[in-house]
Amino acid sequence: MDAKKENKESSYIMEDDGDIGSVMGFSGFGKKARTFDINAIFEQTRRTAIERSQRVLEEREKEAQMEVEGESSKSIKTSVQSEGTKASAGASRANKSGSSSDDSESDSEVIGPPAPPQSAAQEDDELVGPPLPPGYTGNTANSDDDEDDEEATQEDDDDPVKKIPDTHEIILQHGTKTVSAMALDPSGARLVTGGYDYDVRFWDFAGMDQSLQAFRSLQPCECHQIKTLQYSITGDVLLVVSGNAQAKVLDRDGFNVMECIKGDQYIVDMANTKGHTAMLNSGCWHPKIKEEFMTCSNDGTVRTWDVKSEKQHKSVFKPRSFQGKKVIPVCCTYSRDGKLIAAGCQDGSIQIWDRNLSVHTKFHCRQAHAVGSDTSCLSFSYDGVTLASRGGDDTLKVWDIRNFRKPVNEASGLTNYFAMTDCCFSPDDKLLLTGTSVKREEGSGKLVFFDRLSFKRVYEIEVTNASVVRCLWHPKLNQIMAGTGNGLAKVYYDPVKSHRGAKLCVVKSQRKGKHAETLTQDYIITPHALPMFRDARQRSTRKQLEKDRLDPKKSHKPEPPVSGPGRGGRVAAHGGTLSSFIVKNIALDKTDDSNPREAILRHAKEASENPYWVAPAYKQTQPEPVFAEESDEDEEADKEPEWKKRKI
Repeated sequence: MDAKKENKESSYIMEDDGDIGSVMGFSGFGKKARTFDINAIFEQTRRTAIERSQRVLEEREKEAQMEVEGESSKSIKTSVQSEGTKASAGASRANKSGSSSDDSESDSEVIGPPAPPQSAAQEDDELVGPPLPPGYTGNTANSDDDEDDEEATQEDDDDPVKKIPDTHEIILQHGTKTVSAMALDPSGARLVTGGYDYDVRFWDFAGMDQSLQAFRSLQPCECHQIKTLQYSITGDVLLVVSGNAQAKVLDRDGFNVMECIKGDQYIVDMANTKGHTAMLNSGCWHPKIKEEFMTCSNDGTVRTWDVKSEKQHKSVFKPRSFQGKKVIPVCCTYSRDGKLIAAGCQDGSIQIWDRNLSVHTKFHCRQAHAVGSDTSCLSFSYDGVTLASRGGDDTLKVWDIRNFRKPVNEASGLTNYFAMTDCCFSPDDKLLLTGTSVKREEGSGKLVFFDRLSFKRVYEIEVTNASVVRCLWHPKLNQIMAGTGNGLAKVYYDPVKSHRGAKLCVVKSQRKGKHAETLTQDYIITPHALPMFRDARQRSTRKQLEKDRLDPKKSHKPEPPVSGPGRGGRVAAHGGTLSSFIVKNIALDKTDDSNPREAILRHAKEASENPYWVAPAYKQTQPEPVFAEESDEDEEADKEPEWKKRKI
């Protein structure tokens, strides 16, 4: 019977095991598992969470009472909140001791610290979170400070003078003569300067260190002064306008890309020539078309060119005076959109053409500047409406091209001794910048800033004790470049307001120059020498040389004698070949200051007694020499001078 009962129980267990295995996905429930009361576990967890949250709330209340002193209202509110939390905790405890029917309600409650009373928070308009620190003044003071800061920033934005980057400067030494041309590429990475010394120097801000040396210097136009330099809108080519009749285009590294053709100077109508026939004065690139540029010349024409066709210009513009005579254009420029071409002429006029219509002018001002003065610069504003002109009559004028009869504003007393003195607008179009000229050692050249609207002189920078010829304000770098009459190129920048440019090179330490290699012998390159005389290929020994130079013993050690065939230009003491013997004895002093006759007769006795070279060959056929004896009178006659013999 017992055996049958055990078999029945085991069969029941196997059936239960199979049912559970089909449901749970695994089997093996032979042993009885430990039973757990899930309701009891949830109840215990809930009590533990409430006790911990109550303990944390009490600690926060103590900290708040210690920190907040004197703020009675806030402390009262926090105590009210703590009493509410205690009441909610007591209510939850009362619910815990309820019947089993309340257990299902307690299970649905959220475990954790109780939420703050939202109605009170909304009425008091307080933020939920830890108490405020003792030095807090409230939202009103904060908002007032923010408003003050905003007003200050607005004032800074409204005042364009505070945007001028002039707190720091670097000096680039181009040469000793006037820097007559200057250009920056559109990205602001490379600066190019040209001068009266015919040189064009390339400066790379990212590659320079504190020594501020140009990485390339060349003379693209031989012995002609550089008038204008300008990068194209893409920055890949550079326009060089010099004192000759042919403009050049160089690449970024200074190699020639194209050279304009020279026109036939015997043709009267300049429109029928292929290029300029006289000295160039200025030039510039088209602001939208990267292949087109423009030049003006003393032949009385303004010509546009294409980089791809150097044998022929694209179009010709001929300025004319009031009487219809030829006028020489001194400067030229494109408008910002590239649709207009402006030229300043020697008769004081400013003439503007439509780029596509080269016959008649679109805008014309006959008496823009004094007659006979060179209008040194024309510059359009960034909005394309205003034109600034720098005249040789010491004036700076601003024109509205929509009403081109009279200048909008004018400033006088700006000395100008150069035919290429610049003027330019600030990047925000609120300021106008130009340079002043001075005689040698009679003052300082200045950069003068004018407000565009009121045209008041709002700021000026003393550059150096020479004239300020070229100036430009790069919009991306927010840095000002100035070229002077004593060969300097100055870069003004602000560490906060400016970007890249001069800031890249001033932070780099100057590279150390290599020590003179006095401890080593010069390396003589002899590619066709025999293997026994060929020097071994030298490797870089700079670090070893620096160590030897610091070593007190090695630095005073004399050169050891050469062993073997010789090396480094030195011959060994025992040369094994004729060439080594000759080289070794070249420097020996074998001069004999004695009488040459006596030096020869010294060996006469030995040669007669022991003949070796010539005498043995003619020994058998050599006749015996017979010499006549000379008398004393003949010897005296031989001693007489030549002039006495001639008289006789």
